[in-house]
Amino acid sequence: MSSQTKYKKDKEITTEYETQVKEIRAQLVEQFKCLEQQSESRIQLLQDLQEFFRRKAEIQMEYSRSLDKLAERFSSKIRSSREHHQFKKDQHLLSPVNCWYLVLNQTRRESRDHATLNDIYMNNVIVRLSQINEDVIRLFKKSKEIGLQMHEELWKVTNELYTVMKTYHMYHTESMSAESKLKEAEKQEEKQFSKSGELNVNLLRHEDRPQRRSSVKKIEKMKEKRQAKYSENKLKCTKARNDYLLNLAATNSVVAKYYIHDVSDMIDCCDMGYHASLARTFRTYLSAEYNLETSRHEGLDIIENAVDNLDARSDKHKIMDMHNQVFCPPVRFEYQPHMGDEVCQVSAQQPVQTELLMRYHQLQSRLASLKIENEEVRKTLDATMQTLQDMLTVEDFDVSDAFQHSRSTESIKSATSETYMSKINIAKRRSNQQETEVFYFTKFKEYLNGSNLITKLQAKHDLLKQTLGEGERAECGTTRGRRNARTRNQGSGQAIPLVVESCVRYINLYGLQQQGIFRVPGSQVEVNDIKNSFERGEDPLTDDHNDHDINSVAGVLKLYFRGLENPLFPKEKFLDLMSTIKLETSAERVHHVQQLIVPLPRTVIIVMRYLFAFLNHLSQYSDENMMDAYNLAICFGPTLMPIPDGQDPVACQAHVNEVIKTIIMHNEAIFPSHRELDGPVYEKCMTGGEEYCDSPHSEPGTIDHEHDNGTEPHTSDDGVNDNFN
Repeated sequence: MSSQTKYKKDKEITTEYETQVKEIRAQLVEQFKCLEQQSESRIQLLQDLQEFFRRKAEIQMEYSRSLDKLAERFSSKIRSSREHHQFKKDQHLLSPVNCWYLVLNQTRRESRDHATLNDIYMNNVIVRLSQINEDVIRLFKKSKEIGLQMHEELWKVTNELYTVMKTYHMYHTESMSAESKLKEAEKQEEKQFSKSGELNVNLLRHEDRPQRRSSVKKIEKMKEKRQAKYSENKLKCTKARNDYLLNLAATNSVVAKYYIHDVSDMIDCCDMGYHASLARTFRTYLSAEYNLETSRHEGLDIIENAVDNLDARSDKHKIMDMHNQVFCPPVRFEYQPHMGDEVCQVSAQQPVQTELLMRYHQLQSRLASLKIENEEVRKTLDATMQTLQDMLTVEDFDVSDAFQHSRSTESIKSATSETYMSKINIAKRRSNQQETEVFYFTKFKEYLNGSNLITKLQAKHDLLKQTLGEGERAECGTTRGRRNARTRNQGSGQAIPLVVESCVRYINLYGLQQQGIFRVPGSQVEVNDIKNSFERGEDPLTDDHNDHDINSVAGVLKLYFRGLENPLFPKEKFLDLMSTIKLETSAERVHHVQQLIVPLPRTVIIVMRYLFAFLNHLSQYSDENMMDAYNLAICFGPTLMPIPDGQDPVACQAHVNEVIKTIIMHNEAIFPSHRELDGPVYEKCMTGGEEYCDSPHSEPGTIDHEHDNGTEPHTSDDGVNDNFN
């Protein structure tokens, strides 16, 4: 009876478990049905939209052709009319006829606009919808595959739970059976002992005693076996129960996770990008329709003009002008003498002169390094600002370009351009924009701090330079007399062409601070006059003629090098020089260029050394002339390193500029010194009557350096002096 009751309980447990699993299976099947219905609904919606826009595109094309036929019908009549012949003759029309012409032109414009709309619908909107349709099918398929895997995982854990539950039931049944058998053995043992107590041992016969002892031992052995069996089955039952409880917890956790998290994530996978892609498609449609309407109104010209006139700099000046009292600089601080002190200038008398001179040179060195560092920060700042502007001007759904009509062609721009089909992630773009803004403001703060420090040090430097100028000029003038005499002696063989030497000297004396020198063109008439004078063997740039336009003199110098039959840098060295930009460090680039220049003729190297020393000196005044090494390289790159035939000019020119910039910045390291190669060298301090020039970056002690005669490992002249002769 008890066994029958136990069997029914086990069966009820199994039935209850199987019922629960069936309910879960039914739920999972219904989940897939819901997702599949949602996917089919989206596919149907997308197909309807594609058919709608396809039909609308056909209507637009039919309308466009009708307008074109209408305009052509009346245009053919006009071409044979008297007014048209008169228009072709003197380009004048009566106002009514002019209006009629404009009406026909507007009709043609509308025809092209509707053809453009057809192109956008067919090649943009419908393509987008087709792609979304493919995405919906693909994503649902992949999501379903993942869902099936998750379902298999659920069946696996439920089957494992069922297995461990059955194992637990089996071991528990065996444990209960062993327990009952043990109890039965214990009862037999008690019964045997009770019988033994009742019998009188003395009354037993002698032959019955061994048989009684054998019976007791058998019962004891049976009890020991059943006790061991019970302990073993009880341990197995305990382990099985533990496994069952652990698997039960794991199964409940997996099922809960699936219903709470996994189902939601699977729906998100099915929806991935659907709404965003559909929104972009509708935005494309809206953009096309709005631009079609805008193209019909003259108000577009007013708006376009207003947009074109957006000018942050102008607005800034207007604000500052409106609040002039707030933004105008305050009154300069005046020197306030103390207790009748009449000295109001920096004193350079001994014994403080030496200290001031040392301080001046320290400031000079410090300013040079600070300006280089701040210039690099400025370039980074400009590049970051350009990146920000590029980010802020991105349009990923605007189709206005398709409605711009060229006078030279009647063709319709394709609407499948990258502008329309751009898949830029807006969230990612905004994140990049914010990161770039943080970097920009960091660099902007660094640039302001650096420029403020430079301003303070520059003011002290300039005042010390003014105070110490008299003694410096006297010393430099004496030294320059010796050096210029030596240069003239060395140049007696005309190692530096007269036109180069004269133009460089003139710019050194009068044009180091000329803004935009070599970039701003001079007077062509004056350039020709100076060039003709040099060709006659005259020097029109002597000290007595200092009224020439600096930009014209600079133009003559560039014209001379441009007119060389053989460029200063031989064409056969072009590719070797271009490989310089592939090197990472400045030291490697300098060494590479140096090795390429060594084999050149001696006269060419002397002219190169002279020219690039001058350009380096000129770039040191970039704060005033706005011509740093890179800007000078842009001006001289095409002249000194013309791009050979067969090379892509657009791709090569930027690399040429980088090579020339490297040579300008590192000319002292690249070219041999006067000791290594005897010949004229460029002098930073040149004389023209009583004129005096000095570079703010010149180093003390260099102008008194005596050059020894060096060896001449280079070949001789290759025609640098042949031009302007």
